[in-house]
Amino acid sequence: RTAPAETSRETEKAYVYAPFDKVEDYIEHFAPIAKEEMRLYKIPASITMAQAVLESGAGNGNLTRKANNHFGNKCHNWTGDVVYHDDDAKGECFRNYRDPKYSFRDHSLFLKERKRYSKLFTLEKDDYKNWAIELRKAGYATDRKYPDKLISLIERYQLHRFDAEVLGKQTVNNDKH
Repeated sequence: RTAPAETSRETEKAYVYAPFDKVEDYIEHFAPIAKEEMRLYKIPASITMAQAVLESGAGNGNLTRKANNHFGNKCHNWTGDVVYHDDDAKGECFRNYRDPKYSFRDHSLFLKERKRYSKLFTLEKDDYKNWAIELRKAGYATDRKYPDKLISLIERYQLHRFDAEVLGKQTVNNDKH
């Protein structure tokens, strides 16, 4: 599999898919794409990576391995390849991506283009705690513990370092409420 023409050198290595033995390997592999998405769409890379880890089983979930779909992106208004997978219901239609970059891009567009997520974009880009809380409030997940799960992943794996890198900061303020 080769990377699309518009791919930067930084993200090129992320196109070669391999199963990940450790969560850290998954994070390091896809962090360049999350940072690129942050630069383009103003979504904290820490949030994108925590969601990807959680929703893809750190790259080892069936949907991710079968369809390069790291976020459980469903078929709504999709004209590309599809795959059927049991999720909330049996045999649901999910987007099948040629390469993972497009799964990350669709995730960014999903948040950016829907009015219900507009409040997220008024938050500071390094305020991952409120981003996690507001994602849940806006209806992204029904799991009441979703924000806690994202925050836990961000802090455990220090994913906020990617936000700091993109923002050109030495440290990230984690104490915002």
